[in-house]
Amino acid sequence: MEPKNLKHSTINLGHGSGGVMTRDLLDDIIFTTFDNPLLNQKHDGSIVKFDTEIAISTDSFVVSPIFFKGGNIGELAVNGTVNDVAMCGAIPKYLSLAFIIEEGLEMEQFVRIVKSVKEAADKSGVQIITGDTKVVERGKGDKIFINTTGFGAVHPKSRIAAGNIKAGDRIIINGNIAQHGMAIMSEREGLEFESSIESDTTNVNHLVKELLDVFGEDIHLFRDPTRGGMASVLSEISHDIGMGIKIFENDFPLEKQVAAACEILGLDPLYVANEGVFISIVEETIAEQVLNMMKKDPKGVNARCIGYITEEHPKKVVMQSSIGGNRMVSPLIGEQLPRIC
Repeated sequence: MEPKNLKHSTINLGHGSGGVMTRDLLDDIIFTTFDNPLLNQKHDGSIVKFDTEIAISTDSFVVSPIFFKGGNIGELAVNGTVNDVAMCGAIPKYLSLAFIIEEGLEMEQFVRIVKSVKEAADKSGVQIITGDTKVVERGKGDKIFINTTGFGAVHPKSRIAAGNIKAGDRIIINGNIAQHGMAIMSEREGLEFESSIESDTTNVNHLVKELLDVFGEDIHLFRDPTRGGMASVLSEISHDIGMGIKIFENDFPLEKQVAAACEILGLDPLYVANEGVFISIVEETIAEQVLNMMKKDPKGVNARCIGYITEEHPKKVVMQSSIGGNRMVSPLIGEQLPRIC
């Protein structure tokens, strides 16, 4: 359903008062957009039933700018949390949704964001079942922040755990790296390229479910390399499992325009955030099958095997460069790209 006729052109403090203006905002935009029986009860929470183990993940989104090529903060908030639940080997089903809005945000922009949340939720197959809205004074926020919490039943064939990883396991990614971070940075810096760099924000939960349906416990780990990028996530995994990781620079899928943007800004794409990319660590014997299955899916057409787990150089990630030498890959220290999710 479309939002109703709006009584105000901008958000003001009255919309967070808990009174008539708050009720108008919720009725005219939130409940109209996310219309479903659970949310329409209008309680402070929602009661749902699960008959199995569930995965829960929460995340807050403060990206700047709030609109960028390929998406906006609304769909990013849904996709980010949906994917985090999927990385647990679960099937996302419900989301909570909380807004912290700065006084003065244009109502039209808020409506666009809410509609994007709805569209992303529908694509992911999840329902918004509870939430919250707060308004802060001008200068006390940055237009809008969003918090989402996701809930999903663990897939019956899932055995996702770092402890299951063993030497020889292959590391597979489903798509091009560094898209999201460079889309944000290009917009901030006003960079223009022959082909526009767009964020890769999308849901990957359907592809994850298909992989688990077929390969089950032979998939040992999923992880999405958001903040800190591929380098930080791989370093974290290597440290946690006490084994080494060997990766190959030539095997990383990287769009030419993204590579050019990284070079201009002096950034290493391995440390740039992703939002539609996930890592799968799988049994060596099924790696080729996993790759073939991914490439048949729109979310995995650029899938590549980028390396493997090794007992050599424990707790370290070593990359073979494009010219043949090896170098250590360390985790990100500090913040390379602030406010990218």
